[in-house]
Amino acid sequence: MTKYNGKCSCGQVQYTLNSDPIFTHACHCSLCQRYTASAFIVHSLMETTNFTLIRGSLSETVGPSGSGKGHVIKRCPNCGDQIYSHFMGLNNLLVLKTTTLSNANELPPQAHVFLDSKLEWLKLSDNIPKFDKFYRREEIYSDESLERMKIALQ
Repeated sequence: MTKYNGKCSCGQVQYTLNSDPIFTHACHCSLCQRYTASAFIVHSLMETTNFTLIRGSLSETVGPSGSGKGHVIKRCPNCGDQIYSHFMGLNNLLVLKTTTLSNANELPPQAHVFLDSKLEWLKLSDNIPKFDKFYRREEIYSDESLERMKIALQ
């Protein structure tokens, strides 16, 4: 079983992922650009049961989302780093802020989304699928990932 470790910038919050994510993508929407003060954010979708907080506690803030339903952001209460989000209605799934991993190179994006908002100066390689908006999960997720999603959404 693959395990990954991560933490916030100040080290007060530390966690372990107990499996590979269902899917990892880079989001280039303007909302994620504002949230991160960067060109994009890398998200890894996974079941809440595969996330273990091993040190510290998380505070919650609520923020807007592209769907309009909002999401609950779990943060380090000390440095404010976002660790993961719960999008409304997807309570058994979390969206990890992938670059909080100790080695974020282990989970590169499998797709780029919302390229209609991508900053023009950012150049992307051609070997990762790209979408102007979002993708259809059925067309890009592996069979195993689709099954994990189905189970998590029950």
